[in-house]
Amino acid sequence: MTMGDPAGIGPEIVLAAAARHPERWQDLVVVGDFAVMQAARERLAGQSPLPLPPLRAWDGTCKPGSLAVWQAGDPRPLPSIGQVSADAGRMAADAIELAARQVLAGAGQAVVTAPIHKEALAAAGIGFPGHTEFLQALAAEHLGRVADEVPVRMMLSCPGLRTVLVTIHVALRRAIDMLSIEEVWQTLQITDRSLRIEGRRPRIAVAGLNPHAGEGGLFGREEIEIIAPAVARAQQMGMDVSGPHPPDTVFMRARQGQFDVVIAMYHDQGLIPVKLLGLDGGVNTTLGLPFVRTSPDHGTAFDLAGTGRADPSSLIAAWDAAMEMTAA
Repeated sequence: MTMGDPAGIGPEIVLAAAARHPERWQDLVVVGDFAVMQAARERLAGQSPLPLPPLRAWDGTCKPGSLAVWQAGDPRPLPSIGQVSADAGRMAADAIELAARQVLAGAGQAVVTAPIHKEALAAAGIGFPGHTEFLQALAAEHLGRVADEVPVRMMLSCPGLRTVLVTIHVALRRAIDMLSIEEVWQTLQITDRSLRIEGRRPRIAVAGLNPHAGEGGLFGREEIEIIAPAVARAQQMGMDVSGPHPPDTVFMRARQGQFDVVIAMYHDQGLIPVKLLGLDGGVNTTLGLPFVRTSPDHGTAFDLAGTGRADPSSLIAAWDAAMEMTAA
């Protein structure tokens, strides 16, 4: 588990989650900065009783009753809580890179990532807008490929709803321009392959881009020229796919049990309904990687950092999801 941005709530929710369920965290190693984690433990003032033994290398064993911290990169000065900084971005990136490389090398089963701050990553000169793209690049490097040859997608889930995004961290105008039959088709392939581990074909609903799914071309032709052909191709390949459905009702229908997952065309189309249902059980899963990666479905919450009031429930849900996926 990575510590996330050290200026945010990541270190605190990692400790709070482990303290809440110590018996479920016996095989966990926290990857990050030891001084940051120790400072967070002191701020929690007794809420995190587990000792934090530092690691310089991982031998595959954990000391019972403790939460080992694997130092990622060189120690840096403690960043100011609640503030964007290049040092914080670099520390977060070092943790992501070490955790991913070790799991890719077979030293672990999954990576669960605490929240990072995209501005801090940029300030540190990290050329990726978020976890998804960073992990994709690390996986591609490990496999000896370019990033485009390891396509990934973001799946957001909460109790009663899962949604997978065709486009992720790009401006809305660019997201619309990026839509193509191939991008939608690739999303359907990745989703179907990833969710078949549950023992049956997932029922996939594809949301339209425009109001009323275009209303037969009256409100846009993306549904006719891009989305419907991709759906037809998926159906011909034996996938249980339907759509394009009006985006203002398809998420409700999925929550009622008609579908297992909804394909959303752009970031906010998929994330708003998941986050509306509640962040406490929200999980972000990266589909398409050669390892399991999950994350809480919220950000660094700089306004809560240092207060000890951040809720670790979403991080616990992400841990549970990772354990379920690795056991499948």
